[in-house]
Amino acid sequence: MVKNSFISVISQEEKKENSGSVEFQVFSFTNKIRRLTLHLELHRKDYLSQRGLRKILGKRQRLLSYLSKKNKVRYKELISRLDIRESKTR
Repeated sequence: MVKNSFISVISQEEKKENSGSVEFQVFSFTNKIRRLTLHLELHRKDYLSQRGLRKILGKRQRLLSYLSKKNKVRYKELISRLDIRESKTR
């Protein structure tokens, strides 16, 4: 697995300052999701990793819906910067 292929949109200074921000959490969940997706392409029957992926996807979805309710501009910017699709609203 190549770890250098993951996105590094947030600089090192921003990581130290804003590690609790919604954007940073969504960024780290996106990296974990991409890493687990690559792992599951090789190991299809790894059911514990599949469960972990579903949990992380749910957490990221909840954070994105929270951000879209609180600040649409930051939400749109984050979606475009991370290159993930827009979530469906109910």
